[in-house]
Amino acid sequence: MQINIDIEAATPLFTQLINQIKQAVVNGDIEPGAPLPSIRQLANDLEINNKTVAKAYQLLERDSVIQSKGYRGSFIHPDALTNSTIDLNQWVEKTLTKVITDFKQAGVTDSEIRIAFGHILKNK
Repeated sequence: MQINIDIEAATPLFTQLINQIKQAVVNGDIEPGAPLPSIRQLANDLEINNKTVAKAYQLLERDSVIQSKGYRGSFIHPDALTNSTIDLNQWVEKTLTKVITDFKQAGVTDSEIRIAFGHILKNK
């Protein structure tokens, strides 16, 4: 699996990393159960910050594309192929768009929506 990070791109580095790992799974370049490089090793190889790789791995684990096995490392999840095609960001945007449209049809202002959204996030 070859990963290429473009530090000049508008897309965040961790997003580039996530997308490339998911694409490698979809293309069959990396199979379920295959080990991934350690966070430190991949960060060194790509010449990026460890925290960037850690964030990407954390989000990939949340999405069940990879699984961490403690000190043994990170591996491609058995259900990675199915889970690599799910885009949570797209789902969130679609869901929020529907809810905001419903609010606006009910006469709720943008300011009221922002204030309510801020309260909900703060209290979470």
